[in-house]
Order: sequence, then structure tokens, then C-alpha cells
Amino acid sequence: MRVLRIVALLIFIAVAANFATAQDAPPPKPEHDGTLRRLRVPILMYHYISDLPADADEFRVELTVEPNVFRAHMQHLTQAGYNPISLYDVDNALRTGDPLPPRPVVLTFDDGHLDHYTQAFPILEEYGFPGTFFVITSLLDTNHPNYISWPQAQEMALAGHSIEPHTKNHMDLRQRDRDFLVYQMLGSIESIEANLGSRPSMFSYPGGRYDEQTLQVARDAAIQRAVTTAIGSTHTTSNRLEVSRVRVAGNLSVAGLEYLLTNF
Repeated sequence: MRVLRIVALLIFIAVAANFATAQDAPPPKPEHDGTLRRLRVPILMYHYISDLPADADEFRVELTVEPNVFRAHMQHLTQAGYNPISLYDVDNALRTGDPLPPRPVVLTFDDGHLDHYTQAFPILEEYGFPGTFFVITSLLDTNHPNYISWPQAQEMALAGHSIEPHTKNHMDLRQRDRDFLVYQMLGSIESIEANLGSRPSMFSYPGGRYDEQTLQVARDAAIQRAVTTAIGSTHTTSNRLEVSRVRVAGNLSVAGLEYLLTNF
């Protein structure tokens, strides 16, 4: 009887472990049903959401949207009937034909600046909009004061936002050997998985720079969609690793935002 009880206990432990693993595992990505699709969804690309510092150079000016302007953008999306969605929604629609809401738009934020947490995050929460935040994982690992932390990223993820990789060190990925690319790309994926508990499947190339070797590593890493800095809003089933976006330049007016949403 003692042996039977031990065997039963071992079976129970094994079943419980398998159940826990199944519960914790991320849902499988949808399989492509074989249909080639084309969708028009503007993917907006933001960088800084902050006031301009006194010493801002031309690059900082170009990449900065002040919080009041960003709020005006979100208010316009609401009033004009746009529906912010995630990159996963776009990917699912292209793979399986899942319907998207009217006037879909994706909100992406590059680099993981601290103001993504202090400024963009609360405004997105106010409007109920999901954001996709591409982070440079080494800066989170070292608790860089100008970038979000892992606890902040976890809070954002738990609120329904996507935390995705932008490599470990934000370096040009062109003309690199495979080991370098695996470290930068797969390493950043694994950092997010280790710290947030789920494996990300989206990716942003630093500066929009990549080459064929980069694309091959992205395929091997099972990245579902990788965004670029190329301008455009049309996405297809087959261009999953070269997804275009629409850059939001510094303090773009609401009228300018609508022009981008309508014409690119």
C-alpha cells in the first residue's frame, strides 16, 4: 500500500506540474490559413513624450511630442472614430482574417524612455488605448534613470500594453555576424520573457536599419512582425518582417496627424 500511495503521489505531482506549465504557457500564435491579405492600418511611431529640454538639439526637437500635444492626438483619435489596436491584432487579421474595428490604428513608442511611463502611459490609460512599447533591454537591466524600469514595464504590461524588444543596445544591425545578431535580437526577447513572464513576438529594428542576415535571424527567432521606419500604412501577409510605420514628428498638429492617418 505504501508503494501505491507513493506512485499515486508522483502521478499527482506530474499532472499538477503539467497543468501549471500549460496554464503559464503563452497562447500559440495563429497559423496562417493560406490566404494572402492586404490591410491598411496606420502604425504611428512616437519617441519622446515630454517637454523639450532647454538644450534640445535638432534631433531631440524632431523626435519630441509634448504631453499636451500627445493628449490632443489621443482626443482626436477618439472624436474622429479611430480605434487603436495592437500589432498582434494586425498580425492575427493578416494570418487568419480576424476582423478589425473601423478605422484601426496602432500606437508604437520606440526606445523605452522614462516619459513613456510617466506621460504616455497615463494618457493611454485615460483613453483606454493600447500601446506598443519597444524597449532597449540593457537600459532596463542597468536601471538607467532616463528609461523605464522592469517594474514599470511590468505594470504597463499588466495594464494591457505590449512590451516588445528594440535589441539589447540599440546598435546598427547591418553587416553583423550571426552571433552579434542573436545576442542583440534573441537576447532582448529573452530578457523581456525573463522579466515579464511572457515571450514577445514583435520587434523594432534600431533606426530602421537591417539587412538580409538580420531578416534571417528574425525568422529563426520566430518574430511574428518586425517594424521599420519606412513610411506607409499598407501591410500584407508576406511582409511581416518589414512592416512600415508613420513617424510622428515633433509637436505635430492635430490637422497634421489627420493628414498622416489619411494619406500615408
